[in-house]
Amino acid sequence: VQLQASGGGLVQPGGSLRLSCAASGSIFSISRMGWYRQTPGKQRELVAIDTVGGPRYADSVKGRFTISRDTAKNTVYLQMNSLQPEDTAVYYCYVLIRAVTYWGKGTLVTVSS
Repeated sequence: VQLQASGGGLVQPGGSLRLSCAASGSIFSISRMGWYRQTPGKQRELVAIDTVGGPRYADSVKGRFTISRDTAKNTVYLQMNSLQPEDTAVYYCYVLIRAVTYWGKGTLVTVSS
């Protein structure tokens, strides 16, 4: 299974970005897709995940970020609005397939004026 993430970049505070992550390969049944992020010296933290019961978000991004998924394309998106400097991180997408987690390589989001 391969995950290809895109959409990161430099944006000013208050701006928006949309991340995409497409899964390919031996995909039989995706249970879950989502996004984590990591900054230097810190543990990777959950940002948003798309579950059977509905999306879950970190408190820090609720109301600003929206996760969505295109099941036909095996792609998950993260729409990020009202970005703040504290959102600066490497964003990693992941997919859960038959109890196995696969990670993408990460895409850097930098929020700075």
